[in-house]
Amino acid sequence: MSTTPGTGLGAMIRTWRDRLPPSAAGLPAARGRRAAGLRREELADLAGVSVDYIVRLEQGRATTPSASVVASLARALQLSTAERDHLYRLAQLVPPVDGAISDHLPLGMQRVLARLGDVAVAVFAADWQLVWWNRGWAALLGDPSTSPSRLRNFARDRFPVDAGPAHLALWPVTEADRDATDAAVVSDLRRATGRFPQDSRLATLIRDLNAGSRRFAELWATGEVAAHREDHKTIDHPSVGPITVDCDILTDGDSELKIVIMTAVPGSEDETKLALTAIAGPPATTHN
Repeated sequence: MSTTPGTGLGAMIRTWRDRLPPSAAGLPAARGRRAAGLRREELADLAGVSVDYIVRLEQGRATTPSASVVASLARALQLSTAERDHLYRLAQLVPPVDGAISDHLPLGMQRVLARLGDVAVAVFAADWQLVWWNRGWAALLGDPSTSPSRLRNFARDRFPVDAGPAHLALWPVTEADRDATDAAVVSDLRRATGRFPQDSRLATLIRDLNAGSRRFAELWATGEVAAHREDHKTIDHPSVGPITVDCDILTDGDSELKIVIMTAVPGSEDETKLALTAIAGPPATTHN
């Protein structure tokens, strides 16, 4: 079957990449820059894939990216919902349907997040799957891209079912009230099951944690329903030492996306340390 020139998967990725200025993606403007849009290296970094894979997609040598890769590309390219669905179809995938948990960041949210600079911010889906983070977040907690995308889930880190490493916070994090945080995460997940009762990814998560984590099963059995809105954490950062931060969680409308923002008390030593992490950038990390 022939394809209209310029409408295939690779051509559309290139078109969308060329139209997105670096400033819209929160990237600094470089002197002498020829490309008006994103470079392949920049798109690869934003989407959490290799530059070689972007090249193969655009050249038509890779034509069936996974759903997680397509979702990452849609976010990085700041696609509208209609454009995101078109990208899924070009990749021979079924677009997300109503009633399923969405990993898509609306354009307005993407613009707001880009303007927050180096403030440590991440976005989680309704099932606490990490879908986006910025440089400040990676500098504070470690770069999540070192872990497989399917394992970047706060609930899975919170209630581990095996002895593997954490996949979101790559160094020790403690809460002011660990029991309260545990209960808040579980009750928030139960709330998500009411909003997305047919979502298979959420159902799999609940099933896995109930079977593999005694702590999760105990809290799930209480039947509590609530939203996780705030927390207070201390991060044992490898470069600057302990940093105590306030963790505020904002929820975006019907999609139930969770915008998690880490800040420190103004004028405190913690604020100074937090600023130092943003300046230094993400430390080098490896998983054991």
